[in-house]
Amino acid sequence: MSENVVHLHKPNDPPTGDTAPTVLTVVPDAPPARPVPLWVRSGRAIKAGVTHERTKTVVRATARHSLYTFNGGRIVARRAWDGRTGSRYERMIRAAEAAGNLEAAEEWEERLQRFRAARHHRRMDLLHSPVEAAKGMAVGAGMSVGVLVALGVVLAISTGQVGDVITPLSATVDFIALLIRIVQIVWGPALTIGPFLALLALWSVGRKQHAAPAWALPANVRSGEGEPITPSIVVKALRDLGIPALRNAIKEMGDAGASMLGPITIAGCGVEVDVTLPSGVATNEVQNRRRKLAENLTRHEHEVFITIPQAARTVRLWIADSGALDEPIGPSPLVTDETITADYKKGKAPWGRNLRGEAAELSVYQRHLLITGRSNQGKTAALRSLALWLALDRSVQFWIADLKGVGDWSMYDGIAEVLIEGPSDDHVVQATEMVEDAVEEMNRRIEVRRTDPTATFPPLIVLVDEAQVAFMCPVKGEDGRPYGGSKATSRYFMAVRKIHNQGRAVDVLMWQGTQDPTDQNLPKLVREGAHTRASLVLGTEQQSRMALGDKAVDDGAAPHLLRQGLDKGTLVVASDGIEMPAGQSSITVRTHFIDDEPAAEIAARAKALRDGVTTLRVVDQSEERDALADVAAVIGDAPRLRTNEVLKRLHSLAPKVYGDQWTNDRLKSLLEEHGEEPKKSHGVMVVHRDHVLRALANRDADGSASTAQ
Repeated sequence: MSENVVHLHKPNDPPTGDTAPTVLTVVPDAPPARPVPLWVRSGRAIKAGVTHERTKTVVRATARHSLYTFNGGRIVARRAWDGRTGSRYERMIRAAEAAGNLEAAEEWEERLQRFRAARHHRRMDLLHSPVEAAKGMAVGAGMSVGVLVALGVVLAISTGQVGDVITPLSATVDFIALLIRIVQIVWGPALTIGPFLALLALWSVGRKQHAAPAWALPANVRSGEGEPITPSIVVKALRDLGIPALRNAIKEMGDAGASMLGPITIAGCGVEVDVTLPSGVATNEVQNRRRKLAENLTRHEHEVFITIPQAARTVRLWIADSGALDEPIGPSPLVTDETITADYKKGKAPWGRNLRGEAAELSVYQRHLLITGRSNQGKTAALRSLALWLALDRSVQFWIADLKGVGDWSMYDGIAEVLIEGPSDDHVVQATEMVEDAVEEMNRRIEVRRTDPTATFPPLIVLVDEAQVAFMCPVKGEDGRPYGGSKATSRYFMAVRKIHNQGRAVDVLMWQGTQDPTDQNLPKLVREGAHTRASLVLGTEQQSRMALGDKAVDDGAAPHLLRQGLDKGTLVVASDGIEMPAGQSSITVRTHFIDDEPAAEIAARAKALRDGVTTLRVVDQSEERDALADVAAVIGDAPRLRTNEVLKRLHSLAPKVYGDQWTNDRLKSLLEEHGEEPKKSHGVMVVHRDHVLRALANRDADGSASTAQ
């Protein structure tokens, strides 16, 4: 028996004193472990050996290469059978009949008849070929002997030796004997090596076709990533979706499901195929299993798009090449082609490319626009690329409010007539008043149109970026009405609604960009008033329905399935202004990204097309204003302006400063104070630019200044 072990330790709660007593504890040794039986150790060793990764690798390799050879023989036999018989044609005929394509079935039937006729002709030729071959050999042998003898005669005459007459003939006999000897030597080894070479050839065929179970294939092949899409792969993917009615219907089909598929066509960086579902299977059942379908096709979820075409009980699958959607689409034509111009009425903006690789162009003619999506996903870039193209039409006017205020729209200084930049409540007030001014302009145009139905007007684009800031603004005006909100008392909401209702008739259009749509930051009536609705990545299906509408989402639009951060600039668009396949209500577009520097270059080209636009940049209205300098600024390069136009521009520049209290009399008093008063031109009071600049020069010389508060 083993000895006990003595441990010395301090107690947990030593008594009060300088030194705690030491406690002795006797701990007996643990009993010796019982020996493990031999059969248990052997079983564990066998299990460890069987389950070891090296053993699994060896088993997979053995099974793989054995099945490569076996299935390679099956493939070669199948090819030989297809080459000798009409089974290939018969299969194509059955598939065409199952798909209802009678024209293709008739064409394959004609090919089968031609194949059978040619085969019969060859077989009839074989009946006469032995006799013909014997005759040919006899004639050929006789001619060959005659030639050799003649050659020997010539040689004998040349050498003077009669024996040289048979020299060519004997040389030929010796050569034939040598060939026979070589064959005798090689024949034995060939019989031994030949079967191995045949097995190697069969193994090579099976290896190229991956003719082995998935579990036996190498890891890189077993994953199937990048595997080309074939009818059998599509049918198998649908069969394994977990829809019992679909699986049973495929099993009962005589063509193993081939009749469900339309032609698989190349579509851009992927392929497209229409699938007619059997009775009892709804299209939304397939849509709801998008991830499983993608994985069955050896693709990621974002590489498979499911839409509902016009045909009944049909889903349209677009399957991308593996990794193709992560490749850039190239620069915008606005950047690469400096001669490009825009046409508001007849032209289309080069926005990007659709999934088929085709150019995606958007018509903005008389269409209100709404772009939404999560923050930092390319919303402003997508909106700005449209505006940059349209700026190349010199007839289009822009009123812009950027409620982010980080300089994304600064290049429009000199293009836009109004430019507001900033996220504060004061900027929301200015943006609201800008939209309300657009409503007044719309009403003025409508009144003109009533008296003159042929009257035309320059297009006016009222653009508000980060519009959710306006809808969420809590500030109220002096009349108690809130600027934000979604009620009938909201000034911004009601102004937008009025433009949506009547603006397109007189070319006053509302463009908005907003983040994560909800009923609070994007009311239902506003989002449904837009003719073109586009969405980047969103968080939920409910938000997708808010952004694009129920019909688009029911038909397959799914911005909530885009990848955050990875699919920047990818939009799902619902609009009649963009070309899309018949029957679809939405299309996915990968937009061109135009950075700030090339955007500024495009804006410079737009400014060169225009006669000079004075942009009213609204600034902080709490500070004092230099009224005379503001008058000079709003006149800009124009030689003169009507006084009411000057007052309107002053109001847009600083509504709180140049509000209702600023009238023609006050403007006249300001100019008279500096020795320059408005003059009449053709019976209308105008302010001359030269007079204002002269007043500024005289005032600066005197060192005085007039301010407005």
